[in-house]
Amino acid sequence: MNGFRRKKAFVVTIDGPAGSGKSTVAKRAALETGLRYLDTGKLYRAIALYLSRQSIPPVESENLKGILSRLSLKLEDDVVLVCGQDVTNEIHTPAIDSIVSLYAALPSVRERLLDLQRMQAEAPGLVADGRDMGSVVFPDADLKIYLTADSRERARRRYLEQSAKGDEISMEKALSIVLSRDETDSRRTIAPLVIPEGAVVLDTTGVPPEEVTDEVVRLMKETYRRKSEEDLADVR
Repeated sequence: MNGFRRKKAFVVTIDGPAGSGKSTVAKRAALETGLRYLDTGKLYRAIALYLSRQSIPPVESENLKGILSRLSLKLEDDVVLVCGQDVTNEIHTPAIDSIVSLYAALPSVRERLLDLQRMQAEAPGLVADGRDMGSVVFPDADLKIYLTADSRERARRRYLEQSAKGDEISMEKALSIVLSRDETDSRRTIAPLVIPEGAVVLDTTGVPPEEVTDEVVRLMKETYRRKSEEDLADVR
């Protein structure tokens, strides 16, 4: 994939529930293939952090729409800036875990981020992970992947991740957060978590992230090669 220059961006989406490994795999796959990595979860977390600090509840209102219209939000590589402030290290906490889906379910929030996310799709391409990347944000993506895993496995991953950061969280709490997010993400009326049409489903339960990444990269290269051949055929 490296070295090939398509006029059209090669877009790969990786969706899935909390703790399925999509962020880890997407970041590694992007690094191995030379494509840009788009961590959409950071954008939603940043908005949840900002609104909660402003004491704005996760409910649709004219006040919410006004605040979002004035909100300055930028994603620069791995850094998230809200109103010029770097909040990258503040958005991955149990507190944000417990509220991000509530804010992400709001139509105004999703509309605010839709164009921002789509603008990132520039040649040669990107790998975007989230919960509605293949179903809503990039419905015409070249390759759609959906990662899943057993809920207890996902809770264990979240527990280890938060513990490594020094956050106090129990396995029971981690499981509660995961199950709560599953319910909120799947039942929301706007862009619910679903398996995108045409997506390749991979169960990551008990599978090391390196192996999952290898399979994703294989699928990316295979799809990229096919798309490249189609491009050449169109030229002829």
